[in-house]
Amino acid sequence: MKIIACYSNKGGVGKTATSVNLAYACARSGKRTLLCDLDPQGASGFYFRIKPSRKLKDRAFFKDVERFVDSIRASDYDNLDLVPANMTFKDFDIFLSRMKNSRSRLKKALKAVDSDYDVIILDCPPNISLLSENVFKTADKIVVPVIPTTLSSRTLEQLYSFFKDNGYQTKKLLPFFSMVQLSKKLHKESMHILRKKYKGLLKPYIPFSSEVERMGVHRAPVITYANKKSIGDAYAEMWKDIEIKTKIA
Repeated sequence: MKIIACYSNKGGVGKTATSVNLAYACARSGKRTLLCDLDPQGASGFYFRIKPSRKLKDRAFFKDVERFVDSIRASDYDNLDLVPANMTFKDFDIFLSRMKNSRSRLKKALKAVDSDYDVIILDCPPNISLLSENVFKTADKIVVPVIPTTLSSRTLEQLYSFFKDNGYQTKKLLPFFSMVQLSKKLHKESMHILRKKYKGLLKPYIPFSSEVERMGVHRAPVITYANKKSIGDAYAEMWKDIEIKTKIA
Protein backbone atom coordinates (compact mmCIF):
# COMPACT_ATOMS: atom_id res chain seq x y z
CA MET A 1 0.00 0.00 0.00
CA LYS A 2 1.21 3.51 -0.91
CA ILE A 3 0.22 6.67 0.94
CA ILE A 4 0.10 9.92 -1.01
CA ALA A 5 -0.66 13.18 0.75
CA CYS A 6 -1.93 16.35 -0.88
CA TYR A 7 -0.60 19.11 1.31
CA SER A 8 0.23 22.79 1.29
CA ASN A 9 1.04 25.13 4.13
CA LYS A 10 -0.91 27.78 2.18
CA GLY A 11 -4.67 27.76 1.73
CA GLY A 12 -6.55 28.45 -1.50
CA VAL A 13 -4.12 26.67 -3.86
CA GLY A 14 -6.40 23.87 -5.08
CA LYS A 15 -5.44 21.21 -2.56
CA THR A 16 -8.84 19.54 -2.11
CA ALA A 17 -9.66 19.69 -5.83
CA THR A 18 -6.36 17.94 -6.43
CA SER A 19 -7.04 15.29 -3.77
CA VAL A 20 -10.48 14.51 -5.19
CA ASN A 21 -9.38 14.32 -8.81
CA LEU A 22 -6.23 12.31 -8.11
CA ALA A 23 -8.25 9.86 -6.02
CA TYR A 24 -10.70 9.43 -8.88
CA ALA A 25 -7.89 9.03 -11.43
CA CYS A 26 -6.21 6.46 -9.18
CA ALA A 27 -9.43 4.47 -8.78
CA ARG A 28 -10.14 4.66 -12.51
CA SER A 29 -6.74 3.11 -13.19
CA GLY A 30 -7.92 0.02 -11.29
CA LYS A 31 -6.27 0.68 -7.92
CA ARG A 32 -8.28 0.16 -4.73
CA THR A 33 -8.28 3.72 -3.44
CA LEU A 34 -9.15 5.32 -0.11
CA LEU A 35 -9.42 9.09 0.12
CA CYS A 36 -8.95 10.12 3.74
CA ASP A 37 -10.05 13.67 4.49
CA LEU A 38 -8.10 15.18 7.39
CA ASP A 39 -9.44 18.71 6.94
CA PRO A 40 -12.29 19.52 9.38
CA GLN A 41 -14.05 21.53 6.65
CA GLY A 42 -14.87 18.18 5.01
CA ALA A 43 -14.81 19.45 1.42
CA SER A 44 -13.77 16.10 -0.06
CA GLY A 45 -16.82 14.41 1.41
CA PHE A 46 -19.01 17.23 0.11
CA TYR A 47 -17.71 16.77 -3.43
CA PHE A 48 -18.50 13.04 -3.25
CA ARG A 49 -21.93 13.59 -1.64
CA ILE A 50 -20.86 11.67 1.48
CA LYS A 51 -21.80 12.74 4.98
CA PRO A 52 -19.22 12.38 7.79
CA SER A 53 -19.44 9.65 10.38
CA ARG A 54 -20.76 10.89 13.72
CA LYS A 55 -18.88 8.16 15.55
CA LEU A 56 -15.39 9.01 14.34
CA LYS A 57 -14.67 11.77 16.82
CA ASP A 58 -11.83 13.00 18.99
CA ARG A 59 -9.17 10.36 19.62
CA ALA A 60 -11.24 7.55 18.04
CA PHE A 61 -9.59 8.30 14.67
CA PHE A 62 -6.22 7.33 16.11
CA LYS A 63 -7.14 4.80 18.80
CA ASP A 64 -10.34 2.98 17.84
CA VAL A 65 -9.67 0.69 14.88
CA GLU A 66 -13.26 -0.53 14.71
CA ARG A 67 -14.70 2.99 14.54
CA PHE A 68 -12.12 4.03 11.96
CA VAL A 69 -12.99 1.10 9.69
CA ASP A 70 -16.75 1.58 10.23
CA SER A 71 -16.46 5.22 9.19
CA ILE A 72 -15.28 4.31 5.67
CA ARG A 73 -17.92 5.07 3.06
CA ALA A 74 -18.22 3.82 -0.51
CA SER A 75 -18.40 6.47 -3.22
CA ASP A 76 -20.44 6.31 -6.41
CA TYR A 77 -17.30 5.25 -8.28
CA ASP A 78 -15.68 1.83 -8.58
CA ASN A 79 -12.59 1.22 -6.41
CA LEU A 80 -13.01 4.51 -4.54
CA ASP A 81 -13.91 4.81 -0.84
CA LEU A 82 -13.74 7.76 1.51
CA VAL A 83 -13.15 8.58 5.16
CA PRO A 84 -15.05 11.89 5.41
CA ALA A 85 -13.98 14.52 7.92
CA ASN A 86 -16.09 16.14 10.60
CA MET A 87 -15.57 19.30 12.65
CA THR A 88 -14.03 17.46 15.60
CA PHE A 89 -10.96 16.90 13.42
CA LYS A 90 -10.02 20.50 14.28
CA ASP A 91 -8.91 19.20 17.69
CA PHE A 92 -6.56 16.53 16.32
CA ASP A 93 -3.47 18.40 17.53
CA ILE A 94 -4.82 18.55 21.08
CA PHE A 95 -5.33 14.81 21.22
CA LEU A 96 -2.07 14.01 19.42
CA SER A 97 -0.12 16.10 21.93
CA ARG A 98 -1.43 13.88 24.74
CA MET A 99 -0.49 10.61 23.05
CA LYS A 100 2.75 8.69 23.16
CA ASN A 101 4.67 8.63 19.86
CA SER A 102 2.50 11.54 18.76
CA ARG A 103 4.18 11.84 15.35
CA SER A 104 3.49 8.19 14.45
CA ARG A 105 -0.19 7.91 15.33
CA LEU A 106 -1.50 8.48 11.79
CA LYS A 107 0.67 5.70 10.40
CA LYS A 108 -0.64 3.34 13.06
CA ALA A 109 -4.27 4.29 12.32
CA LEU A 110 -3.89 3.69 8.58
CA LYS A 111 -2.38 0.25 9.15
CA ALA A 112 -5.91 -0.90 10.00
CA VAL A 113 -6.74 -0.88 6.26
CA ASP A 114 -3.32 -1.82 4.92
CA SER A 115 -4.55 -4.95 3.16
CA ASP A 116 -7.76 -3.40 1.83
CA TYR A 117 -6.33 -0.67 -0.42
CA ASP A 118 -3.55 -0.18 -2.92
CA VAL A 119 -3.37 3.58 -2.42
CA ILE A 120 -4.47 5.97 0.34
CA ILE A 121 -4.70 9.64 -0.56
CA LEU A 122 -4.71 12.17 2.29
CA ASP A 123 -6.43 15.54 1.92
CA CYS A 124 -4.60 17.63 4.51
CA PRO A 125 -5.43 20.93 6.23
CA PRO A 126 -3.19 23.93 5.37
CA ASN A 127 -0.98 24.31 8.41
CA ILE A 128 2.19 22.98 9.99
CA SER A 129 1.19 21.10 13.12
CA LEU A 130 1.51 17.76 14.87
CA LEU A 131 -0.99 16.34 12.38
CA SER A 132 0.98 17.59 9.41
CA GLU A 133 4.19 16.16 10.91
CA ASN A 134 2.36 12.83 11.11
CA VAL A 135 1.65 13.24 7.41
CA PHE A 136 5.29 14.11 6.63
CA LYS A 137 6.43 10.97 8.43
CA THR A 138 3.75 8.62 7.11
CA ALA A 139 3.34 9.53 3.43
CA ASP A 140 5.41 7.93 0.70
CA LYS A 141 5.01 11.07 -1.41
CA ILE A 142 3.58 14.51 -0.69
CA VAL A 143 1.98 16.34 -3.60
CA VAL A 144 2.22 20.11 -3.09
CA PRO A 145 0.11 22.55 -5.19
CA VAL A 146 1.92 25.80 -5.92
CA ILE A 147 0.36 28.80 -7.64
CA PRO A 148 3.21 30.46 -9.61
CA THR A 149 3.12 33.69 -7.61
CA THR A 150 5.45 35.24 -5.04
CA LEU A 151 3.59 34.24 -1.85
CA SER A 152 2.91 30.68 -2.98
CA SER A 153 6.56 30.28 -4.00
CA ARG A 154 7.61 31.59 -0.60
CA THR A 155 5.50 29.01 1.25
CA LEU A 156 7.08 26.24 -0.84
CA GLU A 157 10.51 27.49 0.21
CA GLN A 158 9.35 27.50 3.84
CA LEU A 159 8.14 23.92 3.49
CA TYR A 160 11.47 22.71 2.12
CA SER A 161 13.28 24.55 4.92
CA PHE A 162 11.03 22.95 7.54
CA PHE A 163 11.74 19.50 6.13
CA LYS A 164 15.50 20.07 6.18
CA ASP A 165 15.52 21.62 9.67
CA ASN A 166 13.42 18.81 11.19
CA GLY A 167 14.95 15.78 9.49
CA TYR A 168 12.12 14.96 7.07
CA GLN A 169 12.95 13.63 3.62
CA THR A 170 12.68 16.38 0.99
CA LYS A 171 12.63 13.71 -1.73
CA LYS A 172 9.09 12.93 -0.62
CA LEU A 173 7.93 16.34 -1.87
CA LEU A 174 6.35 16.49 -5.32
CA PRO A 175 5.39 20.13 -5.93
CA PHE A 176 3.38 21.05 -9.01
CA PHE A 177 1.96 24.23 -10.49
CA SER A 178 -1.71 24.87 -9.79
CA MET A 179 -4.18 27.45 -11.15
CA VAL A 180 -1.74 28.40 -13.90
CA GLN A 181 -2.59 31.29 -16.20
CA LEU A 182 0.02 31.40 -18.95
CA SER A 183 -1.41 34.70 -20.13
CA LYS A 184 0.17 36.24 -17.02
CA LYS A 185 3.84 37.17 -17.31
CA LEU A 186 4.40 36.59 -13.58
CA HIS A 187 3.14 33.01 -13.84
CA LYS A 188 5.42 32.17 -16.75
CA GLU A 189 8.45 33.78 -15.10
CA SER A 190 7.79 32.11 -11.75
CA MET A 191 7.40 28.69 -13.37
CA HIS A 192 10.72 29.11 -15.17
CA ILE A 193 12.55 30.14 -11.99
CA LEU A 194 11.03 27.45 -9.77
CA ARG A 195 11.67 24.63 -12.25
CA LYS A 196 15.35 25.53 -12.11
CA LYS A 197 15.34 25.65 -8.31
CA TYR A 198 13.27 22.54 -7.53
CA LYS A 199 14.13 19.52 -9.65
CA GLY A 200 11.33 17.48 -8.07
CA LEU A 201 8.58 19.59 -9.66
CA LEU A 202 6.09 17.50 -11.58
CA LYS A 203 6.03 18.20 -15.30
CA PRO A 204 2.22 18.32 -15.68
CA TYR A 205 0.55 21.45 -14.33
CA ILE A 206 -3.07 22.34 -13.61
CA PRO A 207 -4.38 25.34 -15.54
CA PHE A 208 -6.80 27.80 -13.99
CA SER A 209 -10.29 26.70 -15.01
CA SER A 210 -13.84 27.59 -14.11
CA GLU A 211 -14.58 23.86 -14.48
CA VAL A 212 -12.75 23.23 -11.19
CA GLU A 213 -14.89 25.85 -9.47
CA ARG A 214 -17.96 24.03 -10.80
CA MET A 215 -17.03 20.90 -8.83
CA GLY A 216 -19.16 22.34 -6.04
CA VAL A 217 -22.14 22.49 -8.40
CA HIS A 218 -21.66 19.05 -9.93
CA ARG A 219 -20.40 17.57 -6.65
CA ALA A 220 -18.14 15.28 -8.62
CA PRO A 221 -14.49 15.07 -9.77
CA VAL A 222 -13.85 17.43 -12.68
CA ILE A 223 -12.55 14.49 -14.75
CA THR A 224 -16.06 13.00 -14.83
CA TYR A 225 -17.69 15.97 -16.55
CA ALA A 226 -14.80 17.73 -18.30
CA ASN A 227 -12.72 14.72 -19.31
CA LYS A 228 -12.21 15.83 -22.90
CA LYS A 229 -11.14 19.31 -21.90
CA SER A 230 -7.63 20.35 -20.90
CA ILE A 231 -8.37 20.41 -17.16
CA GLY A 232 -9.52 16.78 -17.08
CA ASP A 233 -6.52 15.72 -19.13
CA ALA A 234 -4.21 17.67 -16.82
CA TYR A 235 -5.29 15.78 -13.70
CA ALA A 236 -5.10 12.45 -15.56
CA GLU A 237 -1.56 13.21 -16.75
CA MET A 238 -0.54 14.31 -13.27
CA TRP A 239 -1.75 11.04 -11.79
CA LYS A 240 0.30 9.06 -14.34
CA ASP A 241 3.42 11.00 -13.35
CA ILE A 242 2.76 10.48 -9.62
CA GLU A 243 2.10 6.79 -10.22
CA ILE A 244 5.54 6.42 -11.82
CA LYS A 245 7.38 8.43 -9.17
CA THR A 246 5.64 6.59 -6.32
CA LYS A 247 6.31 3.21 -7.98
CA ILE A 248 2.72 2.06 -7.61
CA ALA A 249 2.52 -1.45 -9.01
